[in-house]
Amino acid sequence: MGLLQDLNLKPGVIYGDDVLKLFTYARTKGFAMPAVNVTSSSTVIATLEAARDSKSPIIIQMSQGGAAYFAGKGVANSADKQEASVAGAIAAAHFIRSIAPIYGVPVVLHTDHCAKKLLPWLDGMLDEDERFFKEHGTPLFSSHMIDLSEEEVQWNIDTTAKYLKRAAPMKQWLEMEIGITGGEEDGVDNSDVDNSSLYTQPEDIWNVHSTLAAISPYFSIAAGFGNVHGVYKPGNVKLHPELLGKHQAYLKEKLNSQDDKPTFFVFHGGSGSAPSEFQTAISHGVVKVNLDTDLQWAYLSGVRNYITKNIEYLKTQVGNPEGEDKPNKKKYDPRVWVREGEKTMKERITEALKDFFAAGVL
Repeated sequence: MGLLQDLNLKPGVIYGDDVLKLFTYARTKGFAMPAVNVTSSSTVIATLEAARDSKSPIIIQMSQGGAAYFAGKGVANSADKQEASVAGAIAAAHFIRSIAPIYGVPVVLHTDHCAKKLLPWLDGMLDEDERFFKEHGTPLFSSHMIDLSEEEVQWNIDTTAKYLKRAAPMKQWLEMEIGITGGEEDGVDNSDVDNSSLYTQPEDIWNVHSTLAAISPYFSIAAGFGNVHGVYKPGNVKLHPELLGKHQAYLKEKLNSQDDKPTFFVFHGGSGSAPSEFQTAISHGVVKVNLDTDLQWAYLSGVRNYITKNIEYLKTQVGNPEGEDKPNKKKYDPRVWVREGEKTMKERITEALKDFFAAGVL
C-alpha cells in the first residue's frame, strides 16, 4: 500500500480535501514535498519526470516573475494590473493541469510569494479561480501564497484572513509567511534586514493559527527560523529549525490538543541547507520545502556542459571537426540542449525527494 491507495488520490492536480489529506499524511509519516519554482514548460517537465521516477507527489509553483516569464518578456506587466503575471500563471496552470495526469503523480499547483505590492496578481488569479470553480467545481490552482511578512504583523494576519475567507468556499489552500526570509530572490531583496526579523515568535504563530483556523482548515505557515534565499558562504546562514518544534509545542498547549504537530509549516530559503537541517524541520511539521536557486544552477549546468563539450559544432550551421561540409543541426536543435538542462534539473529534484523522505511514498 502507498499514498495513492491510502488516500484514494488520482494522478494530476489535486484540490481541497485532497490537498489537506496529502499534507496531513506527510506530516504524520514524516516527509515533505519539494515546491519547485517553474518558468517554462521545460522546467515543468523536468519536475514531473523526477516525481514520477521517484514515485513521489510534488508541488509545482510559480512566482510573480516566473509567471510573467511564462507569458513572455514582451508582454506588459503594469503594477496595478500585473497583466503578464496573471496571464502567465493561468496559462501555466492549464498546461500543468493537462500534462500532469500522464506522469501518474499527485500535483499541488501553487503560486509563490505574493507581497503587498503584488496583490493585484493574486486578485487576478483568484478571479480566474472563482470563474473556473463555477464551471468545473474546483479552483484553477490548488493553492496560493500571500507573503505580507514585511508588513506590520497584525495587518499581515488580518489581510491574510480576508484572502482566506475568499478562498475558503473553493476549499483552496492558502500559505502565509510570518517572519522574513532574508537574502534576495526574484526581485525581492531582504539582504539587509535585521537578523531578529528572521526568527518568528511563538505568540505570532498562535495569532496566525487561531485567526485562520476559525475561517478554514486549508492553510499553512511559512515561519522564519533564520531562512535566507540564495546560496551563501557556509556558516553565514544560521538556521534553527528546532524552533519549529517549540512553536508546535506552544500551539499544542494553547489548543489543549492531543496532536504534537497541530499546524502545517513551510520551509523557505532552503537552497544550500544541509540534509540534516531539512530533516529536523520536517520532523517538526514541515510538509513543503521551496526549491529554486539550486534548481536554476542545476538546469544551467546541463546546458553549460553540453555547450562546452560541443562548442566546435555550435559556432556555425555547417562545418565542424568532422569536415567543413558537415551540418550541425543535430547539435544545435533546441530539443537537444534544452533536454540536457532538464536532465540535470531532474537529478537535483530527485536528490531533494530523497533528502525529504518523499521518494517511494506513492
